[in-house]
Amino acid sequence: LARHAAQRMRQSNALTSLNANFGVTSRNGQTDSAPRHTHISSSAQGVREKKMSEAVELDGWTHVNSGKVRDLYQSEDGRVLLMVTSDRISAYDYILPTEIPGKGLVLTGLSTWWMNKLDSIVGNHLLDEPVPAQVAGRAVVCKKLTMYPIECVVRGYLTGSGLAEYKQSGTVCEIRLPEGLTEASKLPEPIFTPAAKAELGEHDENISFERAADMVGRDVATALRDTSIKLYSEAARIARERGVIIADTKFEFGVDPDSGELVLADEALTPDSSRFWPADQWVEGQVTPSFDKQYVRDWLTSEESGWDRASGEQPPRLPDRIVEATRQRYVDAYTLLTGQAPEPGNQPRQ
Repeated sequence: LARHAAQRMRQSNALTSLNANFGVTSRNGQTDSAPRHTHISSSAQGVREKKMSEAVELDGWTHVNSGKVRDLYQSEDGRVLLMVTSDRISAYDYILPTEIPGKGLVLTGLSTWWMNKLDSIVGNHLLDEPVPAQVAGRAVVCKKLTMYPIECVVRGYLTGSGLAEYKQSGTVCEIRLPEGLTEASKLPEPIFTPAAKAELGEHDENISFERAADMVGRDVATALRDTSIKLYSEAARIARERGVIIADTKFEFGVDPDSGELVLADEALTPDSSRFWPADQWVEGQVTPSFDKQYVRDWLTSEESGWDRASGEQPPRLPDRIVEATRQRYVDAYTLLTGQAPEPGNQPRQ
């Protein structure tokens, strides 16, 4: 199925490289730094250029591109990629001017921990090769993949944009849900609610499964859906045993150009890609505190920040107390899930 899916995707030329914000991969496997779309807003282009210029120089690696949080490098021989996770934080499609110390360490360690724990379900992009000392603990060497232009979102609980749509239509991404659900309701079963990837600085678009099938082919969309739900279900079970509810999460997948196999890529089950809730504070009908950047979003939309989300202006710098509280939430998520504190240069034990 994966080989058939890969062939269909190549034929339709609907493939993008790791990550969607990092450019495109040509059919011969060489990375091109050109953007994925021909259109990009001037503000987004400015962000791209700024982050490109800020990327650290690493011996033996060529900087390819930068996304909201990650910087991508290619080895001098073009064989593999180096993905470096910064301490940058984004919200409402803006890269904020304030960084969260240690965030890159947490995201890299936690994502690696999850990918290794779930590799019996699907293979991942990780390669067991050393990273430069300057980025130890927040970088991984990974396979060059041909990425699908879909974010594979799985929801186990109703909140956020899913709840907003449900209140209007009783559906989420055209999936009909039971009546009477409310904030933080546990869904009868996890649902797959994909999103079409957007260019840096633009909004991802929630789409139906049928739209995803139109984009990548039904066989591919089915494989993405089924694999995503399996990953979520197993991760949710593991997290629940550790006192954490995974309300929802998103995965990204690519195809190994050599084997044609489906591969889990980018990041997995981190506070940036998931809603983590403390299980002992979950109450249906109430907003649940979270171990993620929702705390930053809440401050940005508060009167204290003075920022108008609809203004088109760059958000303000975060106060020190918001930075520290956010940092602690990321560390708490890491510690609760892995049973260890994040340490530079060390990956958590399985």
